[in-house]
Amino acid sequence: MAEKKEATKRSKPKFLRNDWHKKIRLGRTVKKNRKWRGAKGRHNKLRLNRKGHSQRPKIGWGAEVKTKGFVDGIEAVRVETLKALESLKKDVGIIIGSVGKKKKEAIIAKANEKKIKILNKYRKATPLSVPANTGAKK
Repeated sequence: MAEKKEATKRSKPKFLRNDWHKKIRLGRTVKKNRKWRGAKGRHNKLRLNRKGHSQRPKIGWGAEVKTKGFVDGIEAVRVETLKALESLKKDVGIIIGSVGKKKKEAIIAKANEKKIKILNKYRKATPLSVPANTGAKK
């Protein structure tokens, strides 16, 4: 496969909204609710970038230009059709876009055949089979 492009290591903070640890609906107990929302308050210390408060997302926290658009060191390309899969180079990985079950199975089978790496959640998926009918009535 292609050579992997490594990003330089640095500690990027988790960007969490103000007072997320005080309210359940802001993600105190449910991690998926912990997402960034910009502070709007007049005297908000986070908005004013005061010392001792968490960092805010800014342009400088972005990825380097040479590694942008890469997943696990492999260039990522979004694929939604078999035609798009046919026209790919060897050294790329695919991210399967929003498609239905049948087309997704076909894309996975073709990608495995061409030995193209699947970078999103379908990477370990095999073409799905129809479950056998047990004969029980509903």
